[in-house]
This record gives sequence, structure tokens and C-alpha cells, in this order.
Amino acid sequence: MSFGCNAAGVIGCRIIDSPRERLIAIITNNFVPCNGRFPTLIVIISMFFIGSDAGHKSILSAVLLAGVIILGVAITFAVSRLLSATILKGIPSSFTLELPPYRRPQFGKVILRSVFDRTLFVLGRAVVAAAPAGIIIWIMANVTVADASLLSYCSGFLDPFARLCGLDGVILFAFILGLPANEIVIPIIIMSYMSSGTLVEFESIYDLKELLCANGWTWITAVSVILFSLMHWPCSTTCMTIKKETGSIKWTAVSVIVPTLIGFIFCFLFANTARLIISVL
Repeated sequence: MSFGCNAAGVIGCRIIDSPRERLIAIITNNFVPCNGRFPTLIVIISMFFIGSDAGHKSILSAVLLAGVIILGVAITFAVSRLLSATILKGIPSSFTLELPPYRRPQFGKVILRSVFDRTLFVLGRAVVAAAPAGIIIWIMANVTVADASLLSYCSGFLDPFARLCGLDGVILFAFILGLPANEIVIPIIIMSYMSSGTLVEFESIYDLKELLCANGWTWITAVSVILFSLMHWPCSTTCMTIKKETGSIKWTAVSVIVPTLIGFIFCFLFANTARLIISVL
């Protein structure tokens, strides 16, 4: 279910015989958090929802993270049901499991094929996507116009819309620049808030929380970031893999639009409902 890597999960959809159901699995693949998104989820949960003096912090963090994962799986099932009833209608295929002939395990061949078909294939596409993206991030952070970086201008442009969804312009633009790898979203946010020209990481999450709170983060912002991290466009490697597996730009676009649209809807509804409840109370 793509818990390790969404791109590898797309490749794993090859085992589904029905083309219709394979497309549904590929489109909903991104609702399951990958290794690139787990650090963001864990850090935000630890900073905003687990106190420094709370007992059994690791257990509570694991429970909250499990809740986020369960939400992603539930959304996967719901969107799959919706797609199968709308744009991908069809007769459900029957599940048939055939037992292959018993053979002596060929460990070397299995490992070699796994390395070439999955590891090197995915890493190669990651390099192809990451190199141009790194150049773009550097230009955005270091090229200035009227004493402000291009990153600041783009963040300011996105800010009004982002705040409707419980985010801000910096967060939304960080997700856009994080297209090649979700791991760099938080470092880009830090770089933007600190007006630094390079990616920065904090050694302590408490210092990071102070920086985020100083820039307007609240628990509503934290939950909105968690929701948007769970539901937004796939990374560039996954998009390239979807294009190769489906052979269609249309279905690649659908795989980008569906999770992104649902992510914005969830964030908008949550943020404005929370604000309304707080204003009433």
C-alpha cells in the first residue's frame, strides 16, 4: 500500500489484472503516507499535540500517527468507491488466486530483479526530477528583487488562498517546491521563515516550534499541515512512474488533481469549522 514509497506502490499495481481497478489503485495510491511524509507528520504531532511533560510520549505519538494513517486508508477506500461509481464504472473483477508450481527459491535472482526493477528504477527517476528542482529552489531563495527573494514574492501571492485552508503562503509554496521529495517541505518552510538562502534544519524540535509559533502557527495550522501532507499531489518520481505505467498524461493528471482537490477541501472545511467553533466559544 505504498507505505515505503508511493512510486514503488504504483509499480506494485501491475499485479492487478483489471485495467479499471489498476487505475483506481494508482489514483488513490497517494493517500497512503510514504517515508518522505512520515518525518513531517511525526515532527508536527510531537511538537503540537504531545506536551514536554506528558508521560508515555512515544506511545501517544504512535497512537496519533496511527490515527492519521487510518484516516488515509479510509479516504483511499472512500475515493476508490467514488471513482468506481463515476468516471471508472465497471463490473468488479473476481479475485482468483492461482498457486504456482513449487520451485526451489532463487534468492540471487529475486534480489537482483528487485534491485534493478524497483530500487535503481525509482532512484534513477528521483535523480532526474531532483536535479532541476534543486536549481529552482536555489534560484527562488537567492535571487532578490527590491530586497525580497522570489520565494517571498511567491509565498505572498499564495498567502490569501492558503489561509482559507488553514495554511499560509510559505507552507503552500514549500509543498509546491517539495514536489521532487516530500522530505524537504519542512526545511523549505524553515528557510523561508528565517529568510535564509540555504536549507536549514533544527537540532531541537522545541526551537523549531518556537520559530513556527512566532510565524503564526497554531494547532489549527498544525492539523491543516498534517491533512495536506496526507492529501496532496504525488512527488515527481511518482508522477513519472504513473505516466510510464498508464502510458497516459490524462490519468497522470487525474492522479495529481484528485488527491490535491480532496486535500484542499478537507483543509478548508476543517480550518473554517474550527475557527467558527472557537469564535462561538
